[in-house]
Amino acid sequence: MSLDFQAVPRFRLFSAEQCELVHQATLDILRRTGMRVYHAGARELLKEAGCLISDETLVKFPPSLVEWAIEQAPSTIALCERGSAKAAFRLEGMNVAFGTGSDCRNYIDPRSGEYRLFTISDVVDCIRLVDACPEIDFCMSMGIPADVDAIKPYRLQFSLMLQNTNKPIVFVADDRRDCETIVAMAAAAAGGNEELRLSPNLLCYSQVTTPLVHNHKSTEKLFYMSEMALPIVHQPSPMMGGTAPMSMAGGLVVGNAEVLSSLVINQLVHQGAPFLYGGGQHHIDMATTISVYGAPEFDLERVAVAEMARYYKLPSWGYSGCTDSCLFDEQAAADATASIMTAVLSGQNLVHDIGYMEAGLTIAPEMILFSDEMISRMRRFAGGISLEPEALALELIDQIGPGGEYITSDHTFRHFRDFWQPKFFSRRRRDDWFMDGAKSMAERVREKVITIMASHQPEEIPDSLRDEIAYIMARSETFEKGA
Repeated sequence: MSLDFQAVPRFRLFSAEQCELVHQATLDILRRTGMRVYHAGARELLKEAGCLISDETLVKFPPSLVEWAIEQAPSTIALCERGSAKAAFRLEGMNVAFGTGSDCRNYIDPRSGEYRLFTISDVVDCIRLVDACPEIDFCMSMGIPADVDAIKPYRLQFSLMLQNTNKPIVFVADDRRDCETIVAMAAAAAGGNEELRLSPNLLCYSQVTTPLVHNHKSTEKLFYMSEMALPIVHQPSPMMGGTAPMSMAGGLVVGNAEVLSSLVINQLVHQGAPFLYGGGQHHIDMATTISVYGAPEFDLERVAVAEMARYYKLPSWGYSGCTDSCLFDEQAAADATASIMTAVLSGQNLVHDIGYMEAGLTIAPEMILFSDEMISRMRRFAGGISLEPEALALELIDQIGPGGEYITSDHTFRHFRDFWQPKFFSRRRRDDWFMDGAKSMAERVREKVITIMASHQPEEIPDSLRDEIAYIMARSETFEKGA
């Protein structure tokens, strides 16, 4: 369909000149202030590329090197389903893919309402819920199970995701060895390392240490994923008022310096390696000292990150479907709605943290399913209004004329399904609603979550792959014990 005939809503924040202002301020930080780099291999690469290193670990970046790295990174990342060469989605332009968050210790059990620590069975239940949600595009682990050794949970989490959904996976790792084990499992599902590189079904989520520090362990993960030419988001999380200036512009430029210096390392390790531009700029609520999720400033920072990513022609990382509320209530629903609409309209490409409660400490499955419905609604909203001749329907209007009716027309039958239909938002009048049990939306969502967890079966994987995953896991545990 020609864009000339499709009117679509969009949200923009920065002009090109304002993006350039942020970029030049960032180059100034990298040139004057620099980054602490505690990884010797990274320092050696940076020194050879023309960086100035002083005080053993303080690295200052020439602007030309930063500009070079931006030019080398690909503008598109395609993530595939497990064992498939077909892209599940492409991270580019205004495309938006949604997924859950990772590594919460706390869980709100939808069956009992109990607030408790995650277990392995809870993690599997949540993965299968994600697998069943048509609008949730990728999976993150959601919970750290308390009923296993919590020192090395990430390999187990990935194995559970790989076996219980064929959707792309964004994984967390503690160190390089975790990454190696996780990539080995993904390669087994893909048919080998080369097949995985060509059709990746995973992306590594790693973090810079704010303010302006590349620690050794995180940089090891960045090195490994870059060597393998597999996608990574190596994002900072500046906390305005704590680890960044108490201003949105200050938080943005600190985070931008951390992202672009990560990109330089990434491209020096492997020119053309896929890199997702991301930043998790939060601020401290001085009344509670929490790092805020449900705030207009947090949403604005997400838009700013998406704008800067497009300015650099890089795919972007975002947040939505998350809240500071401690339960799935009106506050949680409002936060999810606002953040999902912001993500869709501003074109944040890979959007995580669906289902996060209590400022990232807790997962509520009902929040995931509610967000699935809101994503569907907002995607329809962002689709806009067609102005094609068929949609304008001038001949039909002339044919029916004043005082006529459209309910029996062929045009109505062709197009009534174009209008969004909810699964959980009620459109019934009170008598019908009362006859159906007078249930609140929260009750309807909770019941559906329980039904999905009890009945949904993900696509089976071959026994040979299951055995290979078990072998890789066992081999990694043996290695750790030997070390």
